[in-house]
Amino acid sequence: MSTIALDVHTHLAPVGPALVGMPGVEWEAQKELLALDGHKVGIKDLFHVERLIARMDRHGVARSLVSIPPPLYRQGLTADACLAWVQYANGALRDLAASNPSRLGALFHLPLEHPSLFAPLLALYDAGGFDGVSLAAGGHPDILFSDPKFDSLWQCLDAKGAFVFLHPGTCADPRLAQFYLENLVGNPVETGVAAAHLIMAGVPSRYPRIRFTLAHAGGIFTTLIGRLERGFETTRAGVDMAVERPLQAARRFHVDNIAHHAGLLELAGKMVGEDHVLYGSDWPFPMGLPD
Repeated sequence: MSTIALDVHTHLAPVGPALVGMPGVEWEAQKELLALDGHKVGIKDLFHVERLIARMDRHGVARSLVSIPPPLYRQGLTADACLAWVQYANGALRDLAASNPSRLGALFHLPLEHPSLFAPLLALYDAGGFDGVSLAAGGHPDILFSDPKFDSLWQCLDAKGAFVFLHPGTCADPRLAQFYLENLVGNPVETGVAAAHLIMAGVPSRYPRIRFTLAHAGGIFTTLIGRLERGFETTRAGVDMAVERPLQAARRFHVDNIAHHAGLLELAGKMVGEDHVLYGSDWPFPMGLPD
């Protein structure tokens, strides 16, 4: 069997005794059911690191980067509650990865909805044990990737040459509540909007050492690049003509290969470069790649 060196997109939900008594959190160990702010997380594979390792063995994956799944982002928390929660989640995820460091690496979740927490959380990140950072691509009105309030964060991550994984968060569009569209449509849209804001604000070119990687083959981002470029060609209102053009800036991104269609995967390769398309499984979610 050929070996896949790295899976950049897997998830685990770390659970342990420290969850007991945390506000808004209930863990039913016997049922293996985690409830967060009333939202039930019941995909049992999320709670078993050994099942991820077994999946990697079956498919010849040498190593996986693990991030917490979107239900664990808890984007509606206050800053104080958020700090306590992400301290727990990141520490527990780091410990899971440390149990098998040759096979697993942990991504540090950084909540963009609370910029006041960047300093203490980046200090925890700097303490070690992580292979990069995960960010929610949206899901909160204060998450606007072009906002100058994030410049200090980009400067810090650029100095570290950080791997930064963008994954959709909560879907904020009520029109998508039916037909599972919050995931089917909302997820790729959130990623595309985040990447478009990064490009139109010139973030990838100003901070070129950040390795931005987009989930789900970039979502709708790769289908937007030509239209963004046209906005520059026709000097549309609001377009900053001084920033790097979209067709060039797109080559600074990486995407995973979860496109669900060969044509879309080919498009992703053309837009960001085939060497910037990375393997991702989205394990253990059914919208990922089973094989």
